[in-house]
Amino acid sequence: MFTRSAVASALVAGCLSFSAIADTPNHAGTAPLYDIAGDISAKRIEQDITSLVNFGTRHTLSETQSDTRGIGAARRWIKQEFEAISKNCGGCLEVMFVGDTISGEERIPDATEVISVIAIQRGSTDPDRYVLMSGDIDSRVSDVMDATSDAPGANDNASGVAGTLEAARVLSQYQFNGSIVYAALAGEEQGLFGGKILAAKAQKEGWRLKAVLNNDMIGNIEGINGVINNTTARLFAEGTRVTETDSEARTRRFTGGEVDSPSRNLARYIDKLADQYIENLDTMVVYRLDRFGRGGHHRPFNDLGYPGIRIMETNENYHRQHQDLRTEEGIQYGDTLEGVNFDYAAKLTALNAVSLASMAWAPAPPAGVRIEGAVEPSTTLRWNAADDKQNPQLAGYKIYWRYTDAPQWQFSKFVGKVSQATLENVVIDNYFFGVASVSKDGYESPVVFPGAAGSFGE
Repeated sequence: MFTRSAVASALVAGCLSFSAIADTPNHAGTAPLYDIAGDISAKRIEQDITSLVNFGTRHTLSETQSDTRGIGAARRWIKQEFEAISKNCGGCLEVMFVGDTISGEERIPDATEVISVIAIQRGSTDPDRYVLMSGDIDSRVSDVMDATSDAPGANDNASGVAGTLEAARVLSQYQFNGSIVYAALAGEEQGLFGGKILAAKAQKEGWRLKAVLNNDMIGNIEGINGVINNTTARLFAEGTRVTETDSEARTRRFTGGEVDSPSRNLARYIDKLADQYIENLDTMVVYRLDRFGRGGHHRPFNDLGYPGIRIMETNENYHRQHQDLRTEEGIQYGDTLEGVNFDYAAKLTALNAVSLASMAWAPAPPAGVRIEGAVEPSTTLRWNAADDKQNPQLAGYKIYWRYTDAPQWQFSKFVGKVSQATLENVVIDNYFFGVASVSKDGYESPVVFPGAAGSFGE
């Protein structure tokens, strides 16, 4: 009896003859990713979380004039940190406030400036292609409108901002082909406004935004369920794009793609990198936009069609989220420093840094991926040739495929610097397929599923 794996292996062997591949990438070239992961410092993350906690509250509606308390002081401190990082890399970061005035909303009834802090590290050959890492500045207590009580927000979400700062410190010592955006987003607890403002800016300015990594609570290892675990993390990724048209939905019904949105394939990509480069970390790809019925700052980007996921701890502790500082019946409530495991936060930060670096060093994800092979013994994929000036590091392309019920890509074949390839005797009906771009050093883009359902954009 032949197993599915044995059949697939035979098919791979059978299709190797369709072209001779002379320029197979050298995957030893990706060794810097180990150095990046190792350079992330738990001590620096602890220092940054402590600094953010010491602002007392970072509520969106809190004090803006004080230099020591409130959202205004916090965002100015974050900007100063990004500017210090930029100074250490010879001015490699463009640091700025990005904001707007919001009013008339349920959680922001009066005119309030919602101001995020971003730093852009421009790519050397493809500066208009972006990947983005974010954390949320603001914090809250039990009453979402309480802007004066102490709201330390140590894990939710000083951990995400500290991770973003630390990733910037490490990655700013390298030069990449594509651009990296480091974002400390405001107004999350009041309605995801910082993300909405930045996503609108990206759309207006025509950013080719290929990935949004939203880090929201990356420091807790003690779950409300009694589990203590520092070896797992969750990657939340939505399925079908919310921007899908009726015509695209009709096509998807017959060709598939429900579990192959760019956000899902971004999550698979990061899951694979975790296995390769992050010690003692197993990531769980969750097929859902966010926690059940809840939301995060990747959603405004998803709403505009950009690939984006949420990276976070596996076991949440609700006693430490959105709570007034107090002790009741022996239970301590509140999001304080005692609830953050800094080594774990560093581990998840390292995953972000490795993922950003890998994508920024890789060529752009293939555009215009198409597939054909109905009522045929073989499957052919086609895609648009990448721009050589933007992608001088391009070695070629790799085709991936998997069984339709498999969560991760199982089989692959490097096909060279071509714009189409045929897998002989691999029947289209039995698998899902995709294409990734590969650099000469072995850095790969996320896999792109054919058609509108899987497109990462042009």
